Order: sequence, then structure tokens, then C-alpha cells
Amino acid sequence: MAESNDKRSSVLASNRKARRDYVVLDRLEAGIQLVGTEVKSVRGGHASLVGGYASIENGEVWLQSLNIPAYEHGNRFNHDPARPRRLLLHRREIRRLAAQVDQKGFTVIPLSLYLKRGRIKVELGVCRGKRHEDKRETLKQRTADREAARAMAGR
Repeated sequence: MAESNDKRSSVLASNRKARRDYVVLDRLEAGIQLVGTEVKSVRGGHASLVGGYASIENGEVWLQSLNIPAYEHGNRFNHDPARPRRLLLHRREIRRLAAQVDQKGFTVIPLSLYLKRGRIKVELGVCRGKRHEDKRETLKQRTADREAARAMAGR
């Protein structure tokens, strides 16, 4: 319980667009291999997960299209903002992830970056894309829940 509260308080970046555009079927925590200036940039809150996805290549999981801008106080050893970053997972987790992704229409999307015991972690979601009708249904459900909460508060 305390660990989940710790996770929420130290969120460095969140992918809110992914929760709108995809149905999250499964969640997974992974470490991420970063260089020094990337860590400083992420801790400063300069990371964007929008458009990011994970791919499995040669038994390794790589995070593609994750934008971590160059550290502003970095020197000539600053990192490339758009480079692919390796995710740190156990072999059985990679096999399970590969089996889920092989199914039609599933993809792995980064949902959030957060600190856990001083290390930067990525929350991955095995997702399926939402159709336009699904998005409308979600919006209707959210509106109905909000109106019900208002009615209960008015009593």
C-alpha cells in the first residue's frame, strides 16, 4: 500500500493520451537503461511518452519514440533525444510480452515514468486500440458518473 502511494507521488511523466486512445489490458513494470544526462533531464520533468511504443527484437525489449530532450547543462557528451532505449525485464516477462503482442491488434505502450527507490521505472501497458464508438462510450460513462457524484453531493 505504501509503495503504491510512493509511486504516485514520484511520477515523472505520464502518457494520458494512451489511456484515451487505447484499452489497457495488462500492466508491467520495467527498468530502463539511461545515460547520465538522460536521468538528469527526466528527473527535471522533461520527458514525453506520447507516441512511444515498445518493440521486441532479438529477445530484448526496446522503447522507441520516447522523447527525452537534451540536458540543458550538458556538454558535448549529451545524449540523442530520440534514440531507442533498452528496457530491463526478466526473460520470462519478455516471452510473456511477446506472446501477448503476437496476438492481432495488441501493442505495448509506455504509460508512465516514475521513481522507485531512486531508480527510474517505466509502467508498460499491453494495449488494444479503441474505436471511435468505444471513445464515445467512455465519455458517456464518465459524464454519467460525474452527474451521479453531483447528485449524491447535493443531498
